[in-house]
Formats: sequence, C-alpha cells, structure tokens
Amino acid sequence: MKGLGYLPTPILESLVGYLDGPTSNQYLHANAHLRLILAINSKLKTPLKLTQMRELREKFAADAVAMQTPKVWKQASGSVLSNIKHFTKKGHTPIRWEDKVIAHADEGDMTIRCYQAGLRSNGMGLKKRRSHNPDDTVMLFFHGGGFCIGDVDTHHEFCHAICEQTGWSIVSVDYRLAPEHSSPSALRDCITAYAWVAEHCHTLNASPSRIVLAGDSAGGGLCTLLAQQLTAPSETSWRDVGIDGQKTFTLLKSLPKPLAQMPLYPVTDIETDYPSWELYGEGLLLDHADVAVFDAACFENSLLPRQHVLNSPMLGDNSQVCPTYIVAAELDVLRDEALAYAKQIKSHGIPVRTYTVLGAPHGFIHFMSVHSGLGQETHNIINGFARFVRDTMSTQSQLAA
Repeated sequence: MKGLGYLPTPILESLVGYLDGPTSNQYLHANAHLRLILAINSKLKTPLKLTQMRELREKFAADAVAMQTPKVWKQASGSVLSNIKHFTKKGHTPIRWEDKVIAHADEGDMTIRCYQAGLRSNGMGLKKRRSHNPDDTVMLFFHGGGFCIGDVDTHHEFCHAICEQTGWSIVSVDYRLAPEHSSPSALRDCITAYAWVAEHCHTLNASPSRIVLAGDSAGGGLCTLLAQQLTAPSETSWRDVGIDGQKTFTLLKSLPKPLAQMPLYPVTDIETDYPSWELYGEGLLLDHADVAVFDAACFENSLLPRQHVLNSPMLGDNSQVCPTYIVAAELDVLRDEALAYAKQIKSHGIPVRTYTVLGAPHGFIHFMSVHSGLGQETHNIINGFARFVRDTMSTQSQLAA
C-alpha cells in the first residue's frame, strides 16, 4: 500500500471512486492515498467471528508485520530472533532488543520485549558506549487489539521508533488475551509487568521514579486503568476478583507511581455512546461489528460486570493519575471518549495535553511506514510525548527544590 502513495493524486482519486471509497467532502483531512487505503480495507474486510479468534490473531499479526519497514527487523547476525544491533545512518541511535520471560506470572510465564538504545554512529564507524538513555526513563507499552488480538510483534515498529527517537528503554508486554482469559487478566498482567520493571530498572539504565506508561486502543485502556490503580487502588473493586484480587491490591500499594502516561485512541468508557460512535461506526478500520465481537469475547465469561471500575477507566477514581499526554484519532469511534477522559482528569487539576490527529483512523500507528502523513504524525507524537515527559520532570524538580 505504500507504493500507492507515489501515484499522482488524480489517479488515486479515480481509484477511490472506482472502489466507492470516501470522498474528500466526507473526510476533509484525509488525503487521496489514505482514503484509498480505507476503501481497500472496506472491500477486503470480512466480518469478525468470535469462533475464529485464532485465525484472526494470525491474520492481524501477519498484516501488521507486513506493513512495518524491514529495517526495524534487521539484525547484525541476520537472525530475527537473536539480540539486535541495528546500525543506522549518522545521527541515529541503533537499537537492540530481546525477549524476556517473567516466570510464574499469575497463571504462567509471560513474555516481554525489552528495547534499549545501544551503539551510536559518529559517521566514521561504530563507537561502543553505555546504553543511551538521556532521561533515565523506561516506557511500559501495552499493545492494542480489542483485548483479543495483537502481540509484541504487531507493535514492534512503533516501540522501536520510540526507543530510537527518545533513547528511552521500552518494555512491550505480551499480556493474556480474551476470550481464553477474561477481565481482569490482562490488567493483572500489566501490573505484574510494571512490578518487574520497577524491580529491574537498573538493568534498563532507568530509574523507578521515571517509569512512563503507553498503549494504543485496548492497550490505551489498560494504560489508563494501570495509571489509575497505581495512584488510587480500589480495594473494593479488587475484592470482586477474589483472593487473587486482594493480592493484586497489596502489590499495587507497594509500587512506585508512574511519571506520565500516553494513551493513544484508548478505550476509556465502555457504556456511553458519544457522537463519534455514530459518526465513524461504519466503513472504517474499527466499526460497530468489530466492537461487538471484542466486547463479547471480553465480558461474556468475565468475573466482572461490564460496568466495573476495572473494565471502564472513567468509572474509577482518576483524581490522582499521573500527567497525561492523550492522543485521539479524528476518524475513530473512540475519539470522543478519549477526549472525555482528558476532560475528566483535567477537571481534577491533572496536567493534560491532548493531540488529535486529523484525518486519521483508529489504529493509525500501524500505517507509519505505509502513509507518509501518518508516519510524520506518529513521529510528532513521540517527540511531543518526550517533551511532555521532560517538562513533567522539570516541574517535579522545581517543586522539590
């Protein structure tokens, strides 16, 4: 699909028209290339089925990885699975990553992928140096996919880009998925990963006081839930989970608070129908039918009701959450609930910065190497969050002085 962007605009518009795709009047901020992508997706998309979740995961993983630029998978050894030393052009910080296992995490071992900025090129060759993390910061990232699909591979390029642009260490979490594991299994995995990061920050050249959270879509919802429960854990809510919930509550009280969070087009309010739900519920990358399937997978056999604090972030106590840089997509059913969440926490005096990507559909970070405009927006978001985090650190230092 990337090659389509090189075609002249009149040809792109003709192709959009041939496929009965959206017009520029319908989506004012989406150029012809993006509208063609949406038209192709609409023609090829088949209805999701709860009984075909395994096939859906495989397809989503294959499609997501296929859209990533090959350079983020290159290894010095030529092996995709060995440790990475990715040597980039002058001025860029090469990235290395490896998959680790958190042993005995709840119901079994859990995989995480750890990224670190490694060697730096000076244009005259490669100079070995200590891992390049100028802010002593580590990001814990939670992938999207309706709580049902996605993994560390599907969001590899985005995590790689964050590490390369910021120099921070990144830990991407392969949490348990529905329907095999209902709520709050995914959230408990995220808490386990956070505890691991807090304990192992020294191995990531980071400080426990400089852990930031991020996630997209369902992962954005997990991001906001974790930010909430780390600052104002709800003992009553965790009692609903049983004895394991009480253990989780005790663990939450012992953990350091996150420095900041960046939810991207997150799930924040599973009950309220906002205007964007009707405006963008058909013909885009995430539609009403998709949401219904994911919803059934998550909640039909859940220990918790849909309207529960541990499922819907805006139902909980968000009065003490960390400073938040929230990203919304204009052409997204979840747009308005992301903005409503931002408004809610801002009303509590929480520092909030909101960035809405005009003309972007849900899940746009997957197109960062396919569509030049969305690629630039994704890099702008990463840089914007890095500045936000540094501003937050500066403010905290001034208050402590």
